[in-house]
Amino acid sequence: MARLLSALCQIDTAVGDLEGNVRRIVAALEEAERAGADLAVFPELAVTGYPPEDLLLEPAFLAAQVRALEEVAASTRRCAAVVGYVHVGRGLHNAAAVCANGKVHGVCYKKLLPNYGVFDERRWFLPAGGDSPLFSVAGVRVGVTICEDAWHPEGPVARLAAAGAEVVVSVNASPYRAGALAEREPMLATRARDSGCVLVYVNLVGGQDELVFDGGSMVFDEDGALVASVPQFAEGVFFAELEVPAFRRPRPAISLVERPELELPLVVVSEAAPGERASVPAPRAAPSGRVEAVYAALRLATRDYVEKNGFGDVVVGLSGGIDSALVATIAADALGPRRVHAVSMPSRFSSPGSLTDAAELASNLGIDLRTIPIEAAHEAMLGLLAPSFAGLPPDIAEENLQARIRGTLLMALSNKFGWLVLTTGNKSETAVGYSTLYGDTAGGFAVIRDVPKTLVYELATYRNELAGTFLIPKAILEKAPTAELRPGQRDVDSLPPYEVLDPILEGYVERGLGVGELVEAGFEEAVVRRVLDLVDRAEYKRRQAPPGPRVTSRGFGKDRRMPITNRFRAAAPPRFARTGP
Repeated sequence: MARLLSALCQIDTAVGDLEGNVRRIVAALEEAERAGADLAVFPELAVTGYPPEDLLLEPAFLAAQVRALEEVAASTRRCAAVVGYVHVGRGLHNAAAVCANGKVHGVCYKKLLPNYGVFDERRWFLPAGGDSPLFSVAGVRVGVTICEDAWHPEGPVARLAAAGAEVVVSVNASPYRAGALAEREPMLATRARDSGCVLVYVNLVGGQDELVFDGGSMVFDEDGALVASVPQFAEGVFFAELEVPAFRRPRPAISLVERPELELPLVVVSEAAPGERASVPAPRAAPSGRVEAVYAALRLATRDYVEKNGFGDVVVGLSGGIDSALVATIAADALGPRRVHAVSMPSRFSSPGSLTDAAELASNLGIDLRTIPIEAAHEAMLGLLAPSFAGLPPDIAEENLQARIRGTLLMALSNKFGWLVLTTGNKSETAVGYSTLYGDTAGGFAVIRDVPKTLVYELATYRNELAGTFLIPKAILEKAPTAELRPGQRDVDSLPPYEVLDPILEGYVERGLGVGELVEAGFEEAVVRRVLDLVDRAEYKRRQAPPGPRVTSRGFGKDRRMPITNRFRAAAPPRFARTGP
């Protein structure tokens, strides 16, 4: 039985930060060398960060990242490193270089380019034909695949196995969404079992605009058993000793090739492993619960967006409601309370309880709270508009003035102190347009943009359970949701109850269900049609809103790209009279 000590380098890269990414890679390589590792595996496009998007259209960037790879290769010694980068030839390829002893020994190209959901890889990369070589690392035959390549049963993993690979490495940048890890694990286990190879899956960790990567790297033995698992949302170098059987069971024939055994070049990267060394226990991370994982994703995404974009502090409008309470709590956890500033901006319609709840939350979190009443500004704005509004009853125009005054104040504080404004709208409100342009949508990062209202309450409850106390005050959790823009206002005056609204939105936005299917699921037809119509009409608002992390199976933005100018309505599709015979 051969043994191969592998280092799973689950690192947090930043798109375009070539120097910083190289430093992270080299530091991880040095840690792997000190531990006596034979193989260090890094995420997909570790050199450039993922996804680099249209940076790949910049010749200077492409040339610089090639030089960055050369620097990484020059830093390698005995431990072989598998490092993702962009290979520049007649076109661009999503690639991984295998480096050791100061040089690049070979390059593997991504064969299967995803072009769905949040992925646009065919915009920039060419799919690679042919097969990648095998690499002899410490006497073990290693094949390399890149992300999507491992998702297909008769794809590159099977071909490498047919050629005699004993270990297949899969480098990845797989974005997080709720439940993703539970889907990846059985798929990868099946791939390892079917191929008869040890499978090493290493995933990126960290936030990148709308995407958050959860890590969750894993190792499976040749029978598909999980033998090592790395915590989600944690950066670090994790070691797993791979036990490679001396005699492997025969490979199954695969239909993509004419024969089950392929002949691929074998590139010798490093000699046999050193003599006796201490056995390294494999990491085994406890699986995260659904709500726990979503909270960790939001915290990581917020931290990385703030820090990778060079902001110091953040500011949140604290209304005394559940959404702003959750956003402030996530921000305090992500950045530390000293970097979070809250602003209470009461109007004539703000209840005394909202003010005391906001103050209690700020005290519990240890964050700065200032109060700026908006009544004077609101009265002045109404006075300015009085001649134009004369003879018309008050309506949403007067209500939204308050939200826009608050947005203006937050942006003024942002300009003066350099604070990033965190908006507080949730997915339910964003979906149906229950928000004010240039008011509560004004800001730089929308922390809970992809979090349905019902999940907001679950996350707040989870955080209180973690604290062992009502960190988020009980009164905030128990009060009826309201924007407090008019006397006695409640969200249910304008929307279905969130317990009804959220499942309809999940069916329509995430699963693509139509009116008929939602009605068959038990929802009232009139309610369904109204909700779908609100979603379709609110696209122009969503397009102007700040980015926020995607945590559901389909978020607004990269996932769901709808035209603003669009007369088709899912709530009332056109009916055509039949013509002709």
